[in-house]
Amino acid sequence: MLALSRKKNEALIINNNVEITILEVKGDQVKVGIEAPREIPVYRKEVYLQIQEANKESSDVASAVDALKSLGL
Repeated sequence: MLALSRKKNEALIINNNVEITILEVKGDQVKVGIEAPREIPVYRKEVYLQIQEANKESSDVASAVDALKSLGL
C-alpha cells in the first residue's frame, strides 16, 4: 500500500485518467472527490464487497440450476 499525505484541495492522479482530490478535512473525517471516466466504476469498499458477495451467491445458484438441468431435473 502506498501512503501519501495530502492537504485540502491537493490531488492524486491514478493511471492518467482518475483524479482523487481532498475536498475537506473535519476532525477524523475526510471528504474525497473522485473524477474518473464513466466506464470506471467507483464504489465504497463496503458496497463493493456486498456486490461481490451477491455475485458469488448468484453464481452459486446458477451453477446449481445448471447441475440440476444436466441431470434432467
